[in-house]
Order: sequence, then C-alpha cells, then structure tokens
Amino acid sequence: MSNAELIAILLRTGTKGESVLNIAHKMMNKNDNDLSKIATQTLESLTKETGIGKDKAATLLAAFELGRRIHSQQKMFSKKKITSPEDVAKTFIPILRHDLKEKFIVVCLNSANKVIKHEVISIGNLNSSVVHPREIFKVAIDCSSASIILIHNHPSGNPEPSNEDISITQKIVEVGKVMDIPVFDHLIIAGEAFTSFVEKKLM
Repeated sequence: MSNAELIAILLRTGTKGESVLNIAHKMMNKNDNDLSKIATQTLESLTKETGIGKDKAATLLAAFELGRRIHSQQKMFSKKKITSPEDVAKTFIPILRHDLKEKFIVVCLNSANKVIKHEVISIGNLNSSVVHPREIFKVAIDCSSASIILIHNHPSGNPEPSNEDISITQKIVEVGKVMDIPVFDHLIIAGEAFTSFVEKKLM
C-alpha cells in the first residue's frame, strides 16, 4: 500500500465533496510526500487540513506515536547483548510487571548473544499459558536464531516455577538439543521479582 492509502485507512471517511483517498493524497502532497512531516504536526495543525477533524487528527497522531514506540523498542532490543539473567529481567520486567494475563515469550539471539527478535507465543488466563515446542522453534528457525531464551510471567506475583513449568521447559530444552538451537535460560517474571531456571539448576 502507498502512504496515502495507509492514511486513508486511518481516516476511514471522506467528505461530501472528496473521497478519503483524495484527502490523503492532498495531505501527502502538501507535506512533500514526507510522512515524518505529518507525524510531527500538532493536533491543532492537523485539524486545519481539509476533511480532518479532531477525532481523525487524534487517530493519525496515535498511529504515528505507536509506530515511534515500536521502532524505539526494536532499536532497544537490537542493541541488547545478553550476558546474564539480570539483563533479560531488566528488559522484560517493565513490559510484563503489570500484565494480568500470562504470556509466554521466546527471545531469539544471534551468535553474539544479541537479541534479534522476541515474540509472544501464548497468552492465557492466570496460570493457563500453554506452549508447544513446535511454536517456539518455528519462530527461532524463521529468524535464524543461534539460541533462545524463554520468558513467561506469573500475574499471581509468585515467581516460583510450577511442576508444569519445569516439565515444559525440560521438553523444550530437549527439542533445542535436537534442533541445535540451545535454550540458554527460562525466566519467570512476577512483578519486580524473577526466577532463572539456570540459576536454580532446573535445566
């Protein structure tokens, strides 16, 4: 899709005299076809565009802000070298500390132990996040990962692993050996606390 078409989708509707796509094209032309010029405008300046009210302007700015945050987070992760469980915890505690749903995340590392990707594999209710090794290693293979780290949160606030957590981790570690994609660690995050399976000698 072109930039104008993406903007048109966000705007959703045009005016009686102009289609939404035409409005989007005019916006792009007025801003030298530079999305960053639109993204850095204020709510008030955007509403001066023909066919753009406060609701549409707010939608556009929210979409640009979301894009900025995703880009910023990706840059942060791409520079992150993992040398200890604390490195992983510092990165993911702010993301998971207040999450009320249990999430299981696979973190893919390159051969220099730098994060190249992280992906949520499963989202469940309290103590009900279920994962399968094939889902984890599909992500790892797709991004040519040299190794992986597993992370999941306990919304209950208890960072101790359950018997099921230990059993699932052991299965994933065994599959990793067969796939030649080692599992470096599995962290459970509970609020500000965390448990490392490696430190607890559980894997």
